[in-house]
Amino acid sequence: MKSIKKHLLDGLRLTPVDADEKFSINDKGARIDGAPKKDELLDHTDALLERLTLLQDAFHADGRRALLLILQGRDASGKDGTIRTVCGAFNPTGVHVSSFGVPTATELHHDYLWRIHQVVPALGMIGVFNRSQYEDVLVVRARKLVPKNVWEKRYDHINAFEQTLTDCGVVVRKCFLHVSRDEQRERLQERLADPKKNWKFRIGDLDDRALWDEYSQAYCDVLTKCSTKNAPWFVVPSDSKSVRNYLITRMLVETLEGMDLKYPAMDADVADKAKGFK
Repeated sequence: MKSIKKHLLDGLRLTPVDADEKFSINDKGARIDGAPKKDELLDHTDALLERLTLLQDAFHADGRRALLLILQGRDASGKDGTIRTVCGAFNPTGVHVSSFGVPTATELHHDYLWRIHQVVPALGMIGVFNRSQYEDVLVVRARKLVPKNVWEKRYDHINAFEQTLTDCGVVVRKCFLHVSRDEQRERLQERLADPKKNWKFRIGDLDDRALWDEYSQAYCDVLTKCSTKNAPWFVVPSDSKSVRNYLITRMLVETLEGMDLKYPAMDADVADKAKGFK
């Protein structure tokens, strides 16, 4: 593989949320001042996406681990765009995308992690979650769908669940796509004005926007209570789509490169029988 050092831009790298540090969500954190221009970012991102494609091939063949990428964020924060651009580098046979909306009647008859566990990726596979188990400590809290004594226990449940996944070979990476209030308004207005997108608009989008502060506090608690060594949270400044895509692509490349991936040796019997094959 070609060296990618020149594409690892100084100052443009995600770092895990430190659960021991005081954390707050504000509009300033949704952007990176002085970031490279869009065209430059696209060039670097394209190079990293090429590396990501090669790494996924080795990851799939290696088969010792699974990778779970969780994308969480407010409406119009760019979850679909990230999946389309970044995860588009993956071979479709080795990746599975799962979206979690309002629970179905069947799902509500089970514990809240039931629908999540069913789609955890198998070894050798990459799973991408568009929203996740964290809806049950975000939406239910902000909208007051369940009492506090119910949702506040779920941080420990989720941490234990993610530790179980880690112990079973699943590498967990969690991204909060952070957009400012003004940027979200512009994106929602664009969505309303576009006939190809306005069908996705929900009344709930407006309801959630009215609960901006409630969601901000809920996200703060999620990021600090559930960022662990093995399943870290990353805050991704997402007002700029090109910055967002670069940062997540780089994080995934660095994650996979840190796994010491190996292609398995050819089966000895197969190798013996293949001798002299023409």
